[in-house]
Amino acid sequence: RKKACGILTEMELDGDQIRDIVVGIGINVNTVTFPPELQDKATSLRREAGREFDRCQVLSEVISCFEEAYEVFEQTCDLSGLKAAYESILINRGEMVKVLDPNHPEEGIAEGIDERGRLLVRMADGNIRRIGAGEVSVRGLYAYV
Repeated sequence: RKKACGILTEMELDGDQIRDIVVGIGINVNTVTFPPELQDKATSLRREAGREFDRCQVLSEVISCFEEAYEVFEQTCDLSGLKAAYESILINRGEMVKVLDPNHPEEGIAEGIDERGRLLVRMADGNIRRIGAGEVSVRGLYAYV
Protein backbone atom coordinates (compact mmCIF):
# COMPACT_ATOMS: atom_id res chain seq x y z
CA ARG A 1 0.00 0.00 0.00
CA LYS A 2 2.86 2.32 -0.86
CA LYS A 3 3.35 4.42 -3.96
CA ALA A 4 5.84 3.18 -6.58
CA CYS A 5 4.95 5.57 -9.38
CA GLY A 6 3.20 8.78 -10.19
CA ILE A 7 1.61 10.44 -13.17
CA LEU A 8 1.62 14.13 -13.95
CA THR A 9 -0.50 15.59 -16.71
CA GLU A 10 -0.51 19.14 -17.95
CA MET A 11 -2.88 20.58 -20.50
CA GLU A 12 -3.07 23.95 -22.20
CA LEU A 13 -6.25 25.21 -23.79
CA ASP A 14 -6.80 27.66 -26.59
CA GLY A 15 -10.35 28.77 -25.80
CA ASP A 16 -12.19 25.49 -25.40
CA GLN A 17 -9.79 23.54 -27.66
CA ILE A 18 -6.86 21.54 -26.36
CA ARG A 19 -3.60 23.03 -27.59
CA ASP A 20 -1.05 20.84 -25.78
CA ILE A 21 -1.02 17.84 -23.49
CA VAL A 22 2.05 16.60 -21.65
CA VAL A 23 1.99 13.32 -19.76
CA GLY A 24 4.81 12.38 -17.45
CA ILE A 25 5.29 9.07 -15.68
CA GLY A 26 7.77 8.56 -12.88
CA ILE A 27 8.53 5.04 -11.69
CA ASN A 28 10.69 4.14 -8.71
CA VAL A 29 12.47 1.21 -10.31
CA ASN A 30 15.59 0.27 -8.35
CA THR A 31 15.43 2.73 -5.48
CA VAL A 32 16.41 1.09 -2.20
CA THR A 33 16.18 3.95 0.31
CA PHE A 34 13.90 6.96 0.50
CA PRO A 35 14.13 10.19 2.49
CA PRO A 36 12.64 9.93 5.99
CA GLU A 37 9.50 11.87 5.01
CA LEU A 38 8.74 9.31 2.25
CA GLN A 39 9.70 6.03 3.92
CA ASP A 40 6.15 5.23 5.02
CA LYS A 41 4.66 6.30 1.65
CA ALA A 42 7.06 5.34 -1.15
CA THR A 43 8.37 2.07 -2.50
CA SER A 44 10.01 0.77 -5.66
CA LEU A 45 9.71 -2.21 -7.97
CA ARG A 46 12.96 -3.53 -6.50
CA ARG A 47 11.77 -3.24 -2.92
CA GLU A 48 8.48 -4.94 -3.72
CA ALA A 49 9.89 -7.76 -5.90
CA GLY A 50 13.18 -8.23 -4.03
CA ARG A 51 15.27 -7.99 -7.19
CA GLU A 52 16.73 -5.39 -9.55
CA PHE A 53 15.01 -4.47 -12.79
CA ASP A 54 16.43 -3.44 -16.14
CA ARG A 55 15.20 0.14 -16.56
CA CYS A 56 15.14 -0.17 -20.36
CA GLN A 57 12.93 -3.26 -20.10
CA VAL A 58 10.56 -1.46 -17.71
CA LEU A 59 10.39 1.50 -20.09
CA SER A 60 9.74 -0.83 -23.03
CA GLU A 61 6.84 -2.50 -21.18
CA VAL A 62 5.34 0.83 -20.16
CA ILE A 63 5.51 2.16 -23.72
CA SER A 64 4.02 -1.06 -25.09
CA CYS A 65 1.09 -0.91 -22.65
CA PHE A 66 0.61 2.79 -23.39
CA GLU A 67 0.50 2.12 -27.13
CA GLU A 68 -2.10 -0.65 -26.68
CA ALA A 69 -4.27 1.61 -24.54
CA TYR A 70 -3.89 4.47 -27.00
CA GLU A 71 -5.10 2.25 -29.86
CA VAL A 72 -8.25 1.51 -27.85
CA PHE A 73 -8.64 5.21 -27.06
CA GLU A 74 -8.35 6.16 -30.75
CA GLN A 75 -11.44 4.07 -31.57
CA THR A 76 -13.76 6.32 -29.51
CA CYS A 77 -11.59 9.32 -28.54
CA ASP A 78 -12.62 8.78 -24.94
CA LEU A 79 -11.96 6.25 -22.18
CA SER A 80 -15.13 4.18 -22.63
CA GLY A 81 -13.14 1.26 -24.07
CA LEU A 82 -10.67 1.33 -21.18
CA LYS A 83 -13.07 2.13 -18.34
CA ALA A 84 -13.73 -1.44 -17.13
CA ALA A 85 -10.05 -2.42 -17.14
CA TYR A 86 -9.08 0.80 -15.36
CA GLU A 87 -11.77 0.43 -12.71
CA SER A 88 -10.74 -3.18 -12.04
CA ILE A 89 -7.38 -1.92 -10.72
CA LEU A 90 -8.49 1.45 -9.30
CA ILE A 91 -6.98 1.40 -5.81
CA ASN A 92 -9.43 3.87 -4.30
CA ARG A 93 -12.66 2.41 -5.72
CA GLY A 94 -15.16 2.01 -2.90
CA GLU A 95 -12.90 3.93 -0.52
CA MET A 96 -13.46 7.16 1.33
CA VAL A 97 -11.57 9.92 -0.44
CA LYS A 98 -10.96 13.57 0.28
CA VAL A 99 -11.15 15.98 -2.63
CA LEU A 100 -8.38 18.51 -1.99
CA ASP A 101 -10.04 21.41 -3.77
CA PRO A 102 -9.05 24.68 -2.09
CA ASN A 103 -12.40 26.23 -3.08
CA HIS A 104 -14.62 23.28 -2.28
CA PRO A 105 -12.98 20.46 -0.23
CA GLU A 106 -15.26 17.48 0.36
CA GLU A 107 -15.20 13.82 1.30
CA GLY A 108 -17.01 11.00 -0.44
CA ILE A 109 -16.72 7.48 -1.83
CA ALA A 110 -14.78 6.86 -5.05
CA GLU A 111 -17.10 5.05 -7.46
CA GLY A 112 -14.97 4.76 -10.60
CA ILE A 113 -14.31 6.96 -13.63
CA ASP A 114 -16.41 8.35 -16.45
CA GLU A 115 -15.63 8.16 -20.17
CA ARG A 116 -13.51 11.30 -19.91
CA GLY A 117 -11.36 9.85 -17.11
CA ARG A 118 -12.83 11.99 -14.34
CA LEU A 119 -13.02 10.33 -10.94
CA LEU A 120 -16.61 9.78 -9.84
CA VAL A 121 -17.04 10.55 -6.14
CA ARG A 122 -20.34 9.94 -4.35
CA MET A 123 -20.73 12.78 -1.88
CA ALA A 124 -22.54 12.62 1.47
CA ASP A 125 -25.73 14.00 -0.11
CA GLY A 126 -25.74 11.12 -2.64
CA ASN A 127 -24.77 13.25 -5.61
CA ILE A 128 -21.87 12.22 -7.84
CA ARG A 129 -19.09 14.76 -8.25
CA ARG A 130 -16.82 14.41 -11.28
CA ILE A 131 -13.23 15.27 -10.42
CA GLY A 132 -11.26 16.14 -13.55
CA ALA A 133 -8.34 18.01 -12.07
CA GLY A 134 -6.63 18.50 -8.73
CA GLU A 135 -5.84 16.03 -6.03
CA VAL A 136 -7.74 13.31 -4.27
CA SER A 137 -6.36 11.64 -1.15
CA VAL A 138 -7.34 8.17 -0.03
CA ARG A 139 -7.85 7.46 3.65
CA GLY A 140 -5.13 5.20 4.99
CA LEU A 141 -2.94 5.58 1.91
CA TYR A 142 -0.13 8.05 1.46
CA ALA A 143 -0.47 9.29 5.06
CA TYR A 144 -3.98 10.73 4.71
CA VAL A 145 -5.94 9.76 7.83
